[in-house]
Amino acid sequence: MDFLILSTKLLLLIFIAFNFVQANISDISWIVLALLLYFSVNITKHIFKVNTATVILLLLSMAISTVSYFFLHPLFSLLIPLSITELAANFIYNKLSILILSLIPILYLNGPIQPTYGLVAIFCFMIFFITSISSEKLGKNEMQIDTMRKSLQKLTKNVNENTEYIRQSEYTVKLEERNRISQEIHDKIGHSLTGALFQMEAAKRLMESDSQKATELLQNAINISKEGIENIRMTLKNMKPPTEQVGIHRMKLFMEEFNSKEQIKAILTYEGNLEIITPIQWKIIHENVTEALTNAMKYSHATQISVELKILNKMVKVEVKDNGLGTDLIKKGLGIIGMEERTASVNGKIIVDSTQGFSVTMLLPIQS
Repeated sequence: MDFLILSTKLLLLIFIAFNFVQANISDISWIVLALLLYFSVNITKHIFKVNTATVILLLLSMAISTVSYFFLHPLFSLLIPLSITELAANFIYNKLSILILSLIPILYLNGPIQPTYGLVAIFCFMIFFITSISSEKLGKNEMQIDTMRKSLQKLTKNVNENTEYIRQSEYTVKLEERNRISQEIHDKIGHSLTGALFQMEAAKRLMESDSQKATELLQNAINISKEGIENIRMTLKNMKPPTEQVGIHRMKLFMEEFNSKEQIKAILTYEGNLEIITPIQWKIIHENVTEALTNAMKYSHATQISVELKILNKMVKVEVKDNGLGTDLIKKGLGIIGMEERTASVNGKIIVDSTQGFSVTMLLPIQS
């Protein structure tokens, strides 16, 4: 805003100076002095942003223009309207009132300069009005940016706090699980092994004096050891998650990672009893889905990929389908050949279709 107003004042000074040159005025020293004073005062006004100093300098600028008009040349009156507009804007918010106020001096000017003054006053008002609107919009935009920056900082802080909370929660869960396992081993397995050890120590001492009693103690130790081994087996079984949970959880994590890195949206759906899928089948499903998604990302020009896993009566069906361009001629590269080989290793089959987008369907037999 300051730059545009200062440029307008400079244009007015150039216009006035050009007219003085055209008029061939002999004694121009006072005129040059008045122009330099006016320019210096306005430069100073745009340097100091204090409101009181600005008002004083605007009044001084108007005084220089008015005195120069009466004692030097009528053209100095053209410098008055912009100063009036700037000064009035500090106290009056109605734009029309500011325009009328800047036009009032036209009533006291000499006749020939009046039309030019009116045009300059209207021009200066338009420049000031445009710059005021731009400045207001810029101020609002800066406030919005500041608000958005503060919101972003707050959200970032919340995300960091939530991330730290999740990390602490995961660590706490791990500690609690370790504590539970150690307590279970101490209560069940530790007591069993300790009891068996006592029985064997007693049997060792009675081996020569009372062989029958020693045999009974050894048998008790064997029974206690079997019970301890069974407890170990049950504890490990309870700790190990079911195969279907590991398989589908791994697939979900992979899809989430894919969506976070790539622009293509991937959607996973599944239905049926996932327990019948064997670990080797889960491995093949995961590798083939990874290969299919990679190919779709490279060649399909798609915006969405669906991964559908269904448990049918006699087979497991996994379909990876995109909404891309497809192709009239399917060329089996290393990716598709690799999927076929992996699937064939468990007596499965791969079906490739490109009529609507591109889809790869895996059919894996259910092992009874």
